[in-house]
Amino acid sequence: MGVANKNAKAMTPQQQMEFAVTLKREPSMSSSCNSTPLHPRSSQDADLGDDDGTPVGATLDVYMGDADPFPLPVDSEHKARKMKLFSFAPPHMLAFHLSWFSFFATFVSSFAPAPLLPVIRDNLDLTGRDIGNAGTASVAGSIASRLVIGALCDLVGPRYACAFLLLLTAPAVFTLASVSTATGFIVSRFLIGLSLGSFVTCQFWMSSMFSAEVVGTVNGTTAGWANLGGGASLLIMPLVYHLIEGPMGFDRFVAWRIAFVVPGFIQVLSALLVLVLGQDLPDGNYQELKVKGEQNTDTAWKVIFYAVINPKTWVFALSYGYCFGVELTVDNILTSYFFDRFDLPLHTAGVVASTFGLANIVTRPFGGYLSDWMAQNLGMRGRLWALWSVQTAGGMACIFLGRIGHLAGTIVVMIVFSCFAEMAAGATFGVIPFISRRSLGVISGIVGAGGILGAVLTQLIFFTSSAYSTETGISLMGIMIICCTFPIIGVYFPQWGGMLRPASTSPSATEEAYYLREWSQEEQRQGMHLASLKFAENSRGERGKRVAPQPVLNPMSSSATLALGAGVQYKMA
Repeated sequence: MGVANKNAKAMTPQQQMEFAVTLKREPSMSSSCNSTPLHPRSSQDADLGDDDGTPVGATLDVYMGDADPFPLPVDSEHKARKMKLFSFAPPHMLAFHLSWFSFFATFVSSFAPAPLLPVIRDNLDLTGRDIGNAGTASVAGSIASRLVIGALCDLVGPRYACAFLLLLTAPAVFTLASVSTATGFIVSRFLIGLSLGSFVTCQFWMSSMFSAEVVGTVNGTTAGWANLGGGASLLIMPLVYHLIEGPMGFDRFVAWRIAFVVPGFIQVLSALLVLVLGQDLPDGNYQELKVKGEQNTDTAWKVIFYAVINPKTWVFALSYGYCFGVELTVDNILTSYFFDRFDLPLHTAGVVASTFGLANIVTRPFGGYLSDWMAQNLGMRGRLWALWSVQTAGGMACIFLGRIGHLAGTIVVMIVFSCFAEMAAGATFGVIPFISRRSLGVISGIVGAGGILGAVLTQLIFFTSSAYSTETGISLMGIMIICCTFPIIGVYFPQWGGMLRPASTSPSATEEAYYLREWSQEEQRQGMHLASLKFAENSRGERGKRVAPQPVLNPMSSSATLALGAGVQYKMA
């Protein structure tokens, strides 16, 4: 266990809970940031060191007594530095599975009417215009909900925000069974669509539970798996409907109504699981930590203010509208495109088109992984290059998709397009957690709302009127993707750089300075900035492998100022 850990056995339990910083460098070591991590390591990582067991480089040994309270390696914010997909260990991996499943449930509810539309249309006498308006309403509702839920995440935590949204919209799922008019159907689709705001709670929760090293992969995986809910509804609802109509003997106009009990039940169940089993942060829930004085109570208007004035927020809201937003648009048009242009049977056209969305199970997580991998080598500059490259490539593929006139080539290009578009969505949320520490929830909400707004506008501009044929609209949409991705080139973090410019050489261009600018001097005197300081410390990996001065603990990070709510202290050994 090393000399330090042997000496720790003679300490009192309170002393064993202290964090001791050991700064020990070999002359031959590079001074890059990656070789001198300043985050604590769990017992799993303590085995790496020199002959006496003391870790080489600037590291943090964690004295937690004989038992490590976390099953995964963690950083100084107790965020997990690894992900184990098939583990349900609390708090990190349990939160991982609760977050994607809750978002998955809202996808099932929101898209449940789609496979039953032929029956619903006949029962309610819906016109083509009614069906189109209902489809738009089902996603448009989440624009407002994503903005509101982002602020709620910052103020009350992702657990309450998620459960509140799911339980608030679940009655709309059940009452859809009682509608008798086109207006009632459209309003119900709108209200159910509000639940898609759970995307924000999903991404915020994961950014609060997992460290910078894996946050892109984790965000991409949860969102990718959740998006499968749309495809799952295409399988679940017809099966339930035929079971009710066939063996149970109900009339078909009654059977489709009863079928909506299933998505409603799944949504309520997921909300209760989040409430009962979930945990906001690695160290506990927001309300519990506030009572103990370990979690600050922030001001709503300031959280919103710092999100709105940050230009990066709007750059990524625009770009996300033309990766995830385009994905939603393509999901709406592909079946009819293959049916009309290539004369495929409707069922066959649907199967071919479904591959576009089903690819999310692999492509979106890979986009997040690509972002993390690029960051290991090039830091934040690598994340930005990865996002711009895959999304621009997706735009080019989209242009070609509308210009190819034979079926086989169209299918191949569609698959290529889906990979790039969905990878870009995953890579986007490899960057978002670093824009702001204080306003992460609101920024996630704005960017997520941008994705929905992009889908609505693209649908209205290119595929609603008769001004463009579908194939022309697809090609023009590709041009829009390239144009709306271009502003990413201008994104610049002083401490890390941008796509075309390296990091600033100014002594004030530090992670601490970047995140502390969101806190006034008075708030800093009250200690409200301490969580941002810890996040800044753990985000130094975004420098990549470039040679940089040896990072040191911020002068404000003394044992006096960093005696945080978790009851731990930093001490210079």
